[in-house]
Amino acid sequence: MEPLNKLTSDGACRTVFSNDVSFASFYNAAIFEGKQIIHPDRLVRYENDISFIINDSKRAEDKKRRRDIVVKSDINGIYCILGIEHQSSIDETMVIRCGIYEMLEYLKQAENKKYKRLVPQIIVVLYTGPKKWNGPVKLSDYFEIPEELKKYFNDWKIILVDVKEMDTNKIKDEQTRYFIEAIQAMYKGSYEDLKRLKRMKKENFLYAAIITGSIDQVENVLEGDEIDMCEGMERMAEGFRKEGESRSKSKFKAEGIIQGRSEGKLEEKQNMLLTLLTCKLGNLSKETENTIRSSTMEKLNKLTLSIFDIQSEEDALRIIN
Repeated sequence: MEPLNKLTSDGACRTVFSNDVSFASFYNAAIFEGKQIIHPDRLVRYENDISFIINDSKRAEDKKRRRDIVVKSDINGIYCILGIEHQSSIDETMVIRCGIYEMLEYLKQAENKKYKRLVPQIIVVLYTGPKKWNGPVKLSDYFEIPEELKKYFNDWKIILVDVKEMDTNKIKDEQTRYFIEAIQAMYKGSYEDLKRLKRMKKENFLYAAIITGSIDQVENVLEGDEIDMCEGMERMAEGFRKEGESRSKSKFKAEGIIQGRSEGKLEEKQNMLLTLLTCKLGNLSKETENTIRSSTMEKLNKLTLSIFDIQSEEDALRIIN
């Protein structure tokens, strides 16, 4: 197991769902209402580097994007690409990012002569943040569409699954179900719910604690391969109680978690916007690039929401300043 102090929320999620049984169980519960459509013994890891090149007269810039978990499987004899994109915080550009991922994958397939027909793909966005998702879930959420154009507009939507709202009764695999239930219980600060997870594997419990930002309460109280729900959980519960009785504290300092994760996402957001603007406007000036590189997340979000209205660098600078 990777050292806990080095494992991120994204890393913890990738580790859990890199297990074929967990991946299949999650997918069947999340989008197939618990029906066993995806079978773990039919999953094959799929190379998921997505690259695209921006060409202009002065330079060629290679931007790489890696989706979190991608597999290839068959459904009723038809091969499909299935992915999980983990989000620990609300990202205003998620719809655009997923659209880029999917279209670039189809472009790669179309240019590969070995494909007679394209392989369909599904990406599920697994959101594990403490707040309710309030970002866009479809392309039309970014702007107003004239009534006359609505029937012609090609909308694009994401499949968003909020871990806090999942119906765990639909998850067939016991350890995968415990993992999701542990995350839900930790966000609620529910010691009673945690006590019921007696046969949960230690590593999955710790991964849930990393994802919810509560690792400080649990990493020193567990022993063995499975959780001891006696002394260990009592000490853990005491740690929760010290956080206070209010809802804000019972969510394990959620605001601090969000702030830390947002800082980690700032550079990714800057790179994404620079890429989109370069695709739209061509080679950007140093002033525009430096302005975006030094902007706050709030300003970047504002620019993202106006991306389709931008016709020049002056437009972008006016919005962001």
